[in-house]
Amino acid sequence: MSFRTYCLDSARLLEETANHVSDATVEAAIEATAGALRANRALLVCGNGGSASDAMHITGELVGRFLKERRALKAICLSSNPAVLTAWANDYSYDTVFSRQVEAFGEPGGVLLGLSTSGNSVNVVKAFEEAKKIGMTTIAMTGRGGGKLAALSDILLDVPSHSTPAIQQAHICLYHYLCEMVEARCLA
Repeated sequence: MSFRTYCLDSARLLEETANHVSDATVEAAIEATAGALRANRALLVCGNGGSASDAMHITGELVGRFLKERRALKAICLSSNPAVLTAWANDYSYDTVFSRQVEAFGEPGGVLLGLSTSGNSVNVVKAFEEAKKIGMTTIAMTGRGGGKLAALSDILLDVPSHSTPAIQQAHICLYHYLCEMVEARCLA
């Protein structure tokens, strides 16, 4: 495949995503996140592998700045503390590394944003289960259908693909838009 074909395939998936994920669903994710952050409630973000990097990217944009000068926002990446991850995984289970942190940092009225291209990452699923117990809003960014996270999500942003790299490309577009809109609403 040529680079041109690759880019055109990526552009087609972005168009399919724009048609598949409704404006109302994206608006619900923006409002839930901005509302929690305006109320000084935590936004917790988690994922594995490339999605862990995306989780760090999202929280970096919101704690730092995306486009505007503003106060820091209370966004915490659950995959960015290697001491917590390795200690808990070694002593207990990798399956619960995120749910344990949701227990520590989650709060009613907060938001948990989980990224999983399959929607079936056990540790993200368990984090959503814990967040629901606490009374947090759950937002999932997944591939087609949402996997197991679909049933645990208040808001599902599912990219209509089963290709991990393609899903991750669309996730970047989704979360950059989310960051821009959340930032704008937290300035008001």
